[in-house]
Amino acid sequence: MISDCFIIFLIFISFSSAFENNTCSKQNGDCNITAQKINKYSKETNSKYHKYLKLIAEANEKYVPCDNTKCSCYTSVIKSDLEPFKNGITKKMLADVQSKGTKYQIIKHQLYRDETCMFPARCLGVEHFLIESLHNLPDAEFVLNTRDWPQIHKRQGTALPIFSFSKTNDYFDIMYPAWAFWEGGPAISLYPRGIGRWDVHRRTLGALGNSTAWSEKIPKAFFRGSRTSSERDPLILLSRDHPELVDAAYTKNQAWKSDADTLQAPPAKEVSFEEHCKYKYLFNFRGVAASFRFKHMFLCKSLVFHVGDEWLEFFYRPLVPWVHYIPVDSNADKKTIRELLEFVKNNDEVVREIAENGYNFIWNNLKMADVRCYWKRLIKKYAKLLTFKPTVDKKLKLIKGY
Repeated sequence: MISDCFIIFLIFISFSSAFENNTCSKQNGDCNITAQKINKYSKETNSKYHKYLKLIAEANEKYVPCDNTKCSCYTSVIKSDLEPFKNGITKKMLADVQSKGTKYQIIKHQLYRDETCMFPARCLGVEHFLIESLHNLPDAEFVLNTRDWPQIHKRQGTALPIFSFSKTNDYFDIMYPAWAFWEGGPAISLYPRGIGRWDVHRRTLGALGNSTAWSEKIPKAFFRGSRTSSERDPLILLSRDHPELVDAAYTKNQAWKSDADTLQAPPAKEVSFEEHCKYKYLFNFRGVAASFRFKHMFLCKSLVFHVGDEWLEFFYRPLVPWVHYIPVDSNADKKTIRELLEFVKNNDEVVREIAENGYNFIWNNLKMADVRCYWKRLIKKYAKLLTFKPTVDKKLKLIKGY
């Protein structure tokens, strides 16, 4: 009995020390969880919630906000993606990946491309940013993958350079900002031309996030989306068991044939990003690859639950679990998800600050200027690795000259 009490006492002292030494940084608008707010819930240290409070405290203690000048938050992403090619990118390497994407050239500030593109709207979304920066870009030649999934798995052994919008750490692909920052994103009934125009969504959702008080949000988890992965099933089933905790349902996708495709229930209606902002807790799941909705959710100033950590876009790595969002294992069952939801409902002020941190990071570090900056840095760093001087391929067509 004395031993048990002594251990509990040590845990409490350890928590108190960590929280008291924690600092609140205003850089980039990110602010660490304050000692006052977490200590308010120190009674939970002997409950099933103490593990989550400890994870939050430890993450915030270690967190150092990135330098957001000239898109420097993402410098390490470019460096990491180009590391396998530090000995140079040859013409043969590009020829070996030609069939996996669309060939582009930048020659004397003119942009050239293959005559055809597998997904024309996606190429247009990419070209918008390349054209904006043509006058600042060096000569370069690259192959761009417009499919949803990456192309060069590391088990193949040989690193080959191809640009892809999303990947896992199992791939050599070089990440670029997705076309959907401008156009060509998933087309649904609410966005028939596809999700795009990040600049417009930033203004709309940012204003809504700031005008909707945390206390006015519906205290439920929310999700709408198609059944692209069974990882989503536990949340849907939990919603049916506990509608007071979760409002989650499947919508139709192109493969939908019957209610069996929406887990034996009629498909729900699609919901706009603006409607998401009414809820306190928003769930993000991967789709075929990384989810296009992830960045939008943060602007609601709602608490984001990010399921799985395998799939990446270029801006994911500086986002820190327990600082900017609540991480959820991709294999989490109903019990685990319910426990997480009960934790956040019982620690409202603590998780509200995580929601604020997530909003601040995306608002301050994922502007359209940051997307343009990333493209410029990527092309400049990449071009330096070419072992040959690109010359105009007469099979390509001129897209735009500066």
